[in-house]
Amino acid sequence: MSKCVHSYNKKSVEFNAEGITLRGWLYLPDTTESSLPGIVMTHGYGSLKEMYVDKFAEVFASNGFAVLLYDHRNFGDSDGQPRQEINPYEQVLDYQHAITFMSTLEEVDSSRIGVWGSSYSGGHVLMVGAMDKRVRCVVSQVPTISGSESSARRVSSNDVPALLNSFYEDRKTRMQGGEPIRCKIVPEFEGDEGIYSDKDAVDWYLSGGALSPNWKNEVTIRSIELSRSYNPGNYISLIAPTPLLLLVAGDDTVTPTDLQVEAFKDAKEPKKMKVMDGHHFTPYLEHFEVYSNEAIEWFKEHL
Repeated sequence: MSKCVHSYNKKSVEFNAEGITLRGWLYLPDTTESSLPGIVMTHGYGSLKEMYVDKFAEVFASNGFAVLLYDHRNFGDSDGQPRQEINPYEQVLDYQHAITFMSTLEEVDSSRIGVWGSSYSGGHVLMVGAMDKRVRCVVSQVPTISGSESSARRVSSNDVPALLNSFYEDRKTRMQGGEPIRCKIVPEFEGDEGIYSDKDAVDWYLSGGALSPNWKNEVTIRSIELSRSYNPGNYISLIAPTPLLLLVAGDDTVTPTDLQVEAFKDAKEPKKMKVMDGHHFTPYLEHFEVYSNEAIEWFKEHL
């Protein structure tokens, strides 16, 4: 186990993402070192900073890193409209705004900033690592690789026409000034519907959501539309020479294991992949220690 060598302080921060104020927490280790390595991180699909990822931020900070953990635009403490809308491309750009903000902090060495992401944001950091060479290393945990392939597996071909029609109806409604159509992330009662209906996902979202006063069990239907063509794994070959760590769950059906393993083949050195037992949500709880320790070792080696 990685030794926790520091206590840390946590404070609320906000920063400007080209007109949208994003808010989160800055964790700083208690240390005499004046120029700290930094980690920028945020959560996955429809999730907030209080939903287990703050534990990763805490253990990173206790190992000597300055950590910025923030809520995505349109979610939680951050500003942005429409609420509960996940635009992955905007979220990727917001990672870059967060890197810019962190690089201005006097406590942080701007030449030693890494990014961490999990699930949907695990896909985001693949793009950020490819696009932004200020990033000195990438840790991508159970990442989205291909929205196209994942959605093809999740939605039967017979159901696709109705789904696409719902996207187009939503676009008409919005054009006419109406409210975006929203849908639940997970079902909450018998006969309810949600994007994810398997028990692992339902249990994780509802238990994690209970930890956050701001969490809402819904996203706009456009969030689903955008996710279906979001393929961040296409960028994985462009990350090098930035070091990449890919942390994979061996029985992942949300962001399928085989897609992650296959994508890793396209990444160039320096790179490392670790496949661990468990499903998509085990990194946050049951296997938190092993996932966080792998990340800590990678950040220590490359930052």
